[in-house]
Amino acid sequence: MARAHATGLGAIALTDHDSVEGVAEAIAAGQRLGVRVVAGCEFSVAAPWGEMHVLGYFLPVGHDEVEAFLHRCRADRARRGEAMAARLTGLGLPISFDAILDEAGGGAVGRPHVARALVRAGAATSVNDAFDRYLGRGRPGFVDKTLPPFTEVAELVHRVAGVVSAAHLRDRASRPTLERLKREGLDAVEVRHPRHDPETRSRIAGLANVLDLARTGGSDWHGDEPLPDDHGSLGSQTVPAEWLERLEARRPRAA
Repeated sequence: MARAHATGLGAIALTDHDSVEGVAEAIAAGQRLGVRVVAGCEFSVAAPWGEMHVLGYFLPVGHDEVEAFLHRCRADRARRGEAMAARLTGLGLPISFDAILDEAGGGAVGRPHVARALVRAGAATSVNDAFDRYLGRGRPGFVDKTLPPFTEVAELVHRVAGVVSAAHLRDRASRPTLERLKREGLDAVEVRHPRHDPETRSRIAGLANVLDLARTGGSDWHGDEPLPDDHGSLGSQTVPAEWLERLEARRPRAA
C-alpha cells in the first residue's frame, strides 16, 4: 500500500490468487495513506481452452462461504504443488515440496513458487527458464488444477454482492465467448492489461460496449521478481476512476 501511495494511485484492487487473507491489512493501511482498497480475489475456472482467470471484486472479508471455497482451492493448489515436486524429483532435479512451501511463505501455492524453488536449487537459471523447461503447459513438470466451472464462481461472488470480470483474455475475448459468459453471470471484462496491445484493448472495449459489460484493468503486479507472461509493474496501467464507479454500480444486493 505504501508503494501504491508513492506511485500516486487513488485506488487499488488486491486480487491474490485464491486468497483474501491480505485484504484486511491492506484496507487498514490504505485508510491511513488515503488509498482506497477494493477487496478482491483471482479465481481459476474451467474454460473450453483449459483455464480462465476470473476477478471477483468487492468481496467481504471473513465471509464463511467465501473462505470455505477458497480453502478448497488452496488445498488443490497444495496437491498440485506436491505432484509437481514428485514429477520434478522423478526427473532427477533437487527439489522438494517443503522447498516449494518455503517459497510460498504460507500463501496459496502456485507455479511461480515451484519455479523459484528450482532457481534456488540451481536447477534453473531464472523463473522464466523454469517455466520454459519444466512448468509450462505440456512441459514435464506441469500438473493440471482441478477447476470449478465459471458459473460456480460467478454465483458465489454475486451472493456476497460482488462483481465478476474475465481477466486478460487477449484473443480469446471473442463476441461468442463474452456472450456466453454474460449469460452465465459475467459483469465485466478486463480491457487494460500488460498482455493487451492497443489493438486488443480497442477490440475488447468495443465488445464491452456492445454487450453492456463494465470495463476493468490492472497491472497484474506480482512483486518485483521477473515472471513470465509480461506482468506489469504497480501503477503501469492507467485505469479511469469512472470504470471503478461503473463497476461498483453493477453490484447486486447481498443474499
